[in-house]
Amino acid sequence: MTTTPDTGSDDGVRIVGARENNLKDVSLTIPRNRITVFTGVSGSGKSSLVFDTLAVESQRQLYATFNWFIRNQLPRYGRPHVTAVENLTAPVVVDQKPLGGNARSTVGTLTDLSSTLRVLFSHCAEPALPPGAYSFNDPQGMCPQCEGLGQERQVDVERMLDRSKSLDEGAILLPTHKVGSMDWQQYANSGHFDTSKRLCDYTEQEWHTLLHGSGGTVTVRTANTTTTLAYEGVVARFARTNLKRDLSTLGERARANVERFVSLGPCTSCGGARLAPPTLASTIEGRTIADLSRMEVGELVPFLETITDPVGAQIAADLREGLSRVVAIGLGYLSLDRSSTSLSGGEAQRLKMVRHLSSSLTGMTYVFDEPSTGLHPQDVGRLGELMRALCDRGNTLVVVEHDPDVIALADHVVDLGPGAGPHGGEVVYTGPFGGLLGADTVTGRALRRRGTVKPEARRPTGKLSVEGADLNNLRNVSVAFPTGVLTAVTGVAGSGKSSLVTGAFRQAHPDAVFVDQSPVRASARSTPVSFLQAMDPLRKLFARATGAPAGLFSFNSAGACGTCQGRGEIVTELAYMDPVRLPCEGCGGRRFQEEVLRHRLRGRSVADVLEMTAQDALDFFTEPEITGRISRLVDVGLPYLTLGRSLSTLSGGERQRLKLAGQLERSHGVYVLDEPTTGLHRADVDGLVALLDRLVDRGNTVIVVEHDLEVVRRADWVVDLGPGGGRHGGEVVFTGTPAALLAAEGSVTGEHLRRFCAGG
Repeated sequence: MTTTPDTGSDDGVRIVGARENNLKDVSLTIPRNRITVFTGVSGSGKSSLVFDTLAVESQRQLYATFNWFIRNQLPRYGRPHVTAVENLTAPVVVDQKPLGGNARSTVGTLTDLSSTLRVLFSHCAEPALPPGAYSFNDPQGMCPQCEGLGQERQVDVERMLDRSKSLDEGAILLPTHKVGSMDWQQYANSGHFDTSKRLCDYTEQEWHTLLHGSGGTVTVRTANTTTTLAYEGVVARFARTNLKRDLSTLGERARANVERFVSLGPCTSCGGARLAPPTLASTIEGRTIADLSRMEVGELVPFLETITDPVGAQIAADLREGLSRVVAIGLGYLSLDRSSTSLSGGEAQRLKMVRHLSSSLTGMTYVFDEPSTGLHPQDVGRLGELMRALCDRGNTLVVVEHDPDVIALADHVVDLGPGAGPHGGEVVYTGPFGGLLGADTVTGRALRRRGTVKPEARRPTGKLSVEGADLNNLRNVSVAFPTGVLTAVTGVAGSGKSSLVTGAFRQAHPDAVFVDQSPVRASARSTPVSFLQAMDPLRKLFARATGAPAGLFSFNSAGACGTCQGRGEIVTELAYMDPVRLPCEGCGGRRFQEEVLRHRLRGRSVADVLEMTAQDALDFFTEPEITGRISRLVDVGLPYLTLGRSLSTLSGGERQRLKLAGQLERSHGVYVLDEPTTGLHRADVDGLVALLDRLVDRGNTVIVVEHDLEVVRRADWVVDLGPGGGRHGGEVVFTGTPAALLAAEGSVTGEHLRRFCAGG
């Protein structure tokens, strides 16, 4: 291990004998009131040391100082596997866990800025109302029709009717309205329509009668009966029978048949404002609270400066301070009414950082998990300024990071490795950033490496077009994505990348495979080997080798330990105290009955196999039904994952790469990936780009939304959006090869790519 003397005071945070996950009895000191960045390849032990050891023990000891009632309301942490953690201070942990939230959760509610805005209106609006009347989550203020959601389920006429056809040709697309059916006869026999006339040729009155008409009766017939029904337009009838009912009471097939013809649209009463009419009649300088909530944060700040009322001016000043923090973290293009579920992972994490980065608290330990996630290189510098200011106020910052610009901010670096999984878990370098640049570690070598753009790009085989996209901040954008090549979609945060790719492109080309960082849809017992559908072949392989039933080799079935039911641990809840998690005494934490473990395949039990990493499993197995699936984990940069690891423990980047691994058999398809380098060390990015190249060489089209300049320089084509974020973005500022981007003017991405290739 390469080391230099610790920076900072002698009373830094001391970790002694950390053994969590793959850590190998790690001991080190983290200097106080400094920025310490932890680096290392994916799976080297960074999170195990920083979050599972340091952060968990800090929170556990802090919560132990509270009374029993408060402790019962807080998360509970078991003691990490470590000999000692000393000189701890109060922790603030900003991780990458999803924000959660629901249809009522917005940027304003998450940051509490909407609460301050409501107080401002209750004091300064005309006519003034109580604060609760300005909340769409309060019965006083919510729109009575949509109940504060701003949206309502509406019939999608375009999905329900094919206007190029006549009634005789099956223009009504509802499954119950096939030509000749009783439901179809209600319109064909009504006398209102020429059944051979195409719907697109209907008069305005005929169209209204078909959709919303009422009155009169219609006679319909079956082979055995004749029935008289009251006439009701096809949309009116569908809305009456389906939109007001609880669809969860329907069977899966019936519910799917209804949802096919329903979409969410703005509430017809409040227009999407979520608020009741009296609230929308209350204004400040002619603006309602809904108007201000729709403004970009960067626009709202100067509006608040115009408020001169003595009480209102103070409230507005407090609100401006909070909004300025949002602007400072690079999210000034957001609005307070933006739904939290629409935020990217990077935006969500930075929102969690807002209140901390401008805090006046001192003596705290702030723990950040890859704060550069989702940030364009242009935005990383601003992040660094805020982190340095937080440290200079007398706080200790501990950061897990891969971005070279963030690592360069460090007063002290701890590099873990030398590899991943069982090949990691050791400190291979400690000291200043300059020393890391010269260190013979994977991180040091990766930071020293420079490269230029691809000398010769692939030739496109065709194009996939998006025409006139105006979603969110997009400004009538039309762009052609070349097929048969690797395309990088770039731009600063909020420039419109996600709106273009995961919004407009997805709508135009729904057959494409979209791989994002959302949680993997799986049960709590799911593992990488089960997700890749390799568990059944594995069980059958053990059954053939041993003569035992295949079900015996499942910890979810016959082979499960009877004591822990295949969970591998026993959790004991102790009222207000931390739960105690102990390995199951019945199986030693291995989840299987002892009888199962006596059955061997080439000397290994099924538990032994599930404890193997993907790379170790490839060295052990020769059977193609196993290796063909497990090799995908190595292909996507996850060789260190153990086959039996719970999917709930994976990071966002790991989840995305696992989902990609499940799609690798396709050819001549279209893959769209959202920031696939999230969570990847620079050394691991090489493997990812090699995988993307293989996908393209197999005849696929690959489109990545990406900030990592290593990926951009090795792409065949670049679509760059900007020039800024929010209302300052939404335009395509460049399309072409990376080589052409190097010479392009007016592109922030091009400017940073030039520096990257020049080593600046």
